[in-house]
Amino acid sequence: MSKIYFDHSATTPTDPEVLSAILPYFSEKFANASSVHGYGQEAALAVDQARATTAQFFNVSPSEVLFCSGATEANNLALFGLVKALSGNGINKPHIITSILEHDAILEPCKQLELQGLAELTYLPVNGRGLVELEALQSAIQDNTVLVSIVYVSSELGTLQPIKQIGRLIEKVNEQRFKAWQALPTGKRLKPATKLYFHTDATQAINFFTTDFAELKLDMLSLSAHKIYGPKGVGALIARQSVPLLPLIYGGHHERNLRSGTINVPGVLGLAKALEIVQRDQEQNNQHLTELRNYFVSRVQKEIPNIILNTDLDNSSPAHAHLSFTGASGESILMALAMEAGIAVSTGSACANNTSKVSSAILALGLSDSTARSSLRFTFGKNNTRSEVDLLLKVLPDIVAKFRA
Repeated sequence: MSKIYFDHSATTPTDPEVLSAILPYFSEKFANASSVHGYGQEAALAVDQARATTAQFFNVSPSEVLFCSGATEANNLALFGLVKALSGNGINKPHIITSILEHDAILEPCKQLELQGLAELTYLPVNGRGLVELEALQSAIQDNTVLVSIVYVSSELGTLQPIKQIGRLIEKVNEQRFKAWQALPTGKRLKPATKLYFHTDATQAINFFTTDFAELKLDMLSLSAHKIYGPKGVGALIARQSVPLLPLIYGGHHERNLRSGTINVPGVLGLAKALEIVQRDQEQNNQHLTELRNYFVSRVQKEIPNIILNTDLDNSSPAHAHLSFTGASGESILMALAMEAGIAVSTGSACANNTSKVSSAILALGLSDSTARSSLRFTFGKNNTRSEVDLLLKVLPDIVAKFRA
């Protein structure tokens, strides 16, 4: 039985170039990068180079790269770190705007902030295409709104959010706030104008779209290496120096005093190398994935009746195809593909696959509960081939028909 992997949103295989770059740092060059001896200095230099490479990718300064365990930790640091810092500066119960389409790594920290009485939250709806609408965002902004956090690309649907337009909108809001502050009498300017910060979870976007901070008007961005053919257990929060943050983890003075813990030297080198490869190969990979994904979708639409395509092919990651096979259980199809054909797909976010709840991202499109439960996510990788798609289409129509019966 062949083994075919179409679940690259969950994780990606480590690129051989990445593996080759990091292997020596598990054995020959194993030192703690905080040690002052020669071994430690060798590791520290490697980390410095990785930080510079990462900074260049995002068009920020190296000091604005905070290495951590992955996007989940980075998201928590962005949310809790900012709220804690601003609350200490006298902003009582700051207001945060996010969307109902976010990954749980954003939604659950937001709910905790609400439960603990630390922040007010607004969860923006999405339209039938899975998009946050700028008018709804603008209407939700209040005087005490301090953060907008909108996912760049939906993990499940692959929807590309209007990040550039949101960045421009936030820039205008900050200009208006500053002008209003300037217009106050001198005696009334007791504290600076409240800044509105912009964060995006770009975990699913790094492979495909620009993440230039200046172009997108970003203040913070989260990512994980294992989504871009790097190692698991490492990621980063890219945060402008101007963003006030307090740490979640104490016990050392690493990462601008914002993330204590011995630096994962092989991990951060793997992240940096993976970003180098993305920068080099992005255009070529995007073309390959777009052709492969569209070929798959066109064949499914011809060969399997009564399906719903939930991914907007004109406004999404080129790797995503999210489909509802009405009348059949998505989970049953997934298991049959795995057991009968050795083909890996997903019913949604890998972080939620051990729960039975229907994804809020799918329901956000207005689909019924039963339609949502008939859904599967196919996410393609740079090493997938058309022949692998052909093998999938040899078995998928019969499996769907079997479970519909």
